Amino acid sequence: MTNENVPEVAPRYPSPPPYYHGTRVDLKPGDLIGPGYMTNYGTGRKANHVYFSATLEAATWGAELAVGAGRGRIYIVEATGPFVDDPNLTDKKFPGNPTKSYRSKHPVRVVGEVPEWPGHSPDQLKTMKDFLARLKERGVEAVDD
Repeated sequence: MTNENVPEVAPRYPSPPPYYHGTRVDLKPGDLIGPGYMTNYGTGRKANHVYFSATLEAATWGAELAVGAGRGRIYIVEATGPFVDDPNLTDKKFPGNPTKSYRSKHPVRVVGEVPEWPGHSPDQLKTMKDFLARLKERGVEAVDD
């Protein structure tokens, strides 16, 4: 799947702030989160984009599935440049952009943290991790061109 025809800013379902980013990294307001870090999915190659969402649910998955040590964290972030719909979550399985998930080649700036958030059950986490492991075994990578 290529994104040559993807407009610079996601126009179909523009979501107003706040935007969220889930991770395990300990950050503070003003810090930037940008492309170039290891992905949480597939082989763990360096990402060409930073991913964020207008839903706490999507950010929760990001925080819970993030690689690394430490507890999952969800940050409130603001975009510093153009962004587009995340093509990994906007194909025919999920018409439109129901998770309001986006990506950008520009960093996002941390403006705050969500101190408490509801996590998924152990069974839900296991199901998702098993699913991601099967994708990895098959060599399926996230779209990050």
